[in-house]
Amino acid sequence: MGLLALCCAVWAVLTPVMQSVTQQVAPPKAAELTIAYSPEKADLFKSLVDGFNAQGNKSPDGTPMVVKTVELEPDAMVGSAVAGNFQAMSPDSSIWLGQVDRAWADAHNGEGTLVGATARYAVSPVVIAMWRDAARSMGYPDKTLGWSDLLAKAQSDKNFKWSHPSTTSASGLLATLAEFYAAAGKTRGLTVDDVQAQRTLDTVNAIEKTVRYYGEGEWPIAQRVVQQGRSYLDAFVCSEQIVIWARGKGADLVAIYPSEGATWQDHPLALLEQPGLADAQRLTFARFADFVRSTDAQKKVLSLGYRPADLNVPINAPGSPIRTDNGVDPAQPKTSLQVPAPAVLEAVQKNWSQAKRRTNVMLVVDTSGSMEGDKITNVKQALKIFVEQIQNDQERVGMVLFSSTPYNVIAPKELQTNRAVLNSTIDGIKASGNTALLDSVRTAYNQLQILNDKDRINAIVVMTDGLENNSSITLTKLSEYMRNTNQSGVPVVVFAIGYGKDADYKTLKTLADATGGQAREGTVETIRQLYKLLSTYF
Repeated sequence: MGLLALCCAVWAVLTPVMQSVTQQVAPPKAAELTIAYSPEKADLFKSLVDGFNAQGNKSPDGTPMVVKTVELEPDAMVGSAVAGNFQAMSPDSSIWLGQVDRAWADAHNGEGTLVGATARYAVSPVVIAMWRDAARSMGYPDKTLGWSDLLAKAQSDKNFKWSHPSTTSASGLLATLAEFYAAAGKTRGLTVDDVQAQRTLDTVNAIEKTVRYYGEGEWPIAQRVVQQGRSYLDAFVCSEQIVIWARGKGADLVAIYPSEGATWQDHPLALLEQPGLADAQRLTFARFADFVRSTDAQKKVLSLGYRPADLNVPINAPGSPIRTDNGVDPAQPKTSLQVPAPAVLEAVQKNWSQAKRRTNVMLVVDTSGSMEGDKITNVKQALKIFVEQIQNDQERVGMVLFSSTPYNVIAPKELQTNRAVLNSTIDGIKASGNTALLDSVRTAYNQLQILNDKDRINAIVVMTDGLENNSSITLTKLSEYMRNTNQSGVPVVVFAIGYGKDADYKTLKTLADATGGQAREGTVETIRQLYKLLSTYF
């Protein structure tokens, strides 16, 4: 799926929410500026904004210069920027700025651009975060590790689990770009021909086939690593400062800077030349841009684990968290990779979708009587979004509906033959009956065991709004069955969604934990977004 296409899809989901938020807020004063920022740097950005606002800056006519903020995932920023929901943005990478201008041109008959003045105030290399004992088993710190070492480890040790986000996130796309560079044997000047060369694709395909599963971004993955501890993943892709953050939470991680070269997140601050943007807002942006690049602000950037954009602020200064005893190395990376032209990035993403590890996923959907009304309507829309987001027709998706018993069992088949069947079944869903949750999860699990495909990611996405009350198998027996079979048969990961306040979240979490999966809580407002996010794992 193209990055621009995904951004537009996310825009379609989130714009109504953003519009409802903006409708509740009074029109901004002349010098008031709203900036969207990416979630992983919430502590840093809020601190910088608070520091700026505390100065009491005023425009020439005496109007207070005030910066307000909204937190958004970078892909969601694109559509919201075009919709005019804020006047500036600070995503994790400049790659999103090009997407904003392309989306703007697409919405305005190919005319004009939206991104105006930009400033860079923090940078961070993209690394492979690895538990120290796992890194040592691969030769760290005596040996410089790279993608080839990760591939060798994952192929030789079936229990080694690593992950990188989907290319819909900057860290995922930049990490994948690094894989293509390594496979092509280059550090700069990557071309579309390099990306499409069979030798390159074979190497990237081999690396991607060892991925445990993907995800919606580095920040959610890192938070889960900290929450679940050593058993969750052995390694994952993220930016350097996240390693520092995780170590502060007790996770003994080290940053691996790929020997073949590393990419960088550059955290731009960009003004959006929205129609009607006031000169006072431009002035507020200019003042804030100056502030975040001031010496004091750059020291704050460093204190939170980012590398300052101002080279006059040394990263090895006393008190700096960027030090080897903190799992990171100020002397690394030795080689930095050049970010290529947008056309090459598009080629990387397109070819990644072909090279990535394939999926067999079963959707398990509660259609019991308690789902009647808005709940079932929202779930049907969410399921449609999930199926739509998985663009590659080679992915296999099946479905089990359940109420008093499992029914309408659709075996997992490639979407080129199953997509229409799934959509038709979703359209026909109606709510009635009791809740045979456990029997239905077992049915889906057995479908994946029958398929017996260990080369793919095998997963169940299960949703319920109520309590189990009609199954023949118990929670204890099902959990034990899945845990044991995951060792002897096909490993299956359960992703569970508890929909609404009456959902049996404890049962769902037990099922997820038994398989190394995740449990999420959804509401009427978030259910569609949850299904969309989970689709990025596949």
